[in-house]
Amino acid sequence: MTVQTQKYEADLSAASKDLQTVSTKIAINYRVNDASVVELYRTVGVDYSVKVIQPLEQEANKAITAEFTAEELITKREEVKNRMKSLLVERLAPRGIIVEELSIVNFDFSESFNAAIENKVTMQQNALAAQNKLEQVKFEAEQRVAQATAEAEAIKIQASAIQAQGGANYVQLKWVEKWNGVQPVTMMTTGANTGMLINIPAQG
Repeated sequence: MTVQTQKYEADLSAASKDLQTVSTKIAINYRVNDASVVELYRTVGVDYSVKVIQPLEQEANKAITAEFTAEELITKREEVKNRMKSLLVERLAPRGIIVEELSIVNFDFSESFNAAIENKVTMQQNALAAQNKLEQVKFEAEQRVAQATAEAEAIKIQASAIQAQGGANYVQLKWVEKWNGVQPVTMMTTGANTGMLINIPAQG
């Protein structure tokens, strides 16, 4: 009868709160209390892991699994583990067995449940993609509205300037808008010298 830390693993089965069949592999690290070795050997024998640990582990697994839905067993895995460990510590301590650690190695569900979870994840991803697309469309629409508003404001300012300077100056104003800042180097004369090109010397 060793009092060193040992490991025990078991494949267990239980029903979740939403009646899904759940196969669970649990591993526990435990040791026998020094003061309980003789009593444990006398009442149970050396195969206490099979006679004591395994039944109580199965009982704890069924009790805790039934408190969570199948999906919660995944999302609240740490809480499930801690609840199982606490229950096993409570049940095994009177038998002289100390639980040091418990690990949930794996959860396994039915094929139909796995398919339902996969479909749910796919739907969530599609919904997120649609939402992102909607946000992009909304952003682009806001950009177009902002651009149109700016253009309308520019036209309003331009119209005010034309009105202030007199309608006759409209052509001059449009010419100034289109002028590239370069002075002409030639010009065509009118009157007696019609058709003649005269070079205009650059200034500055």
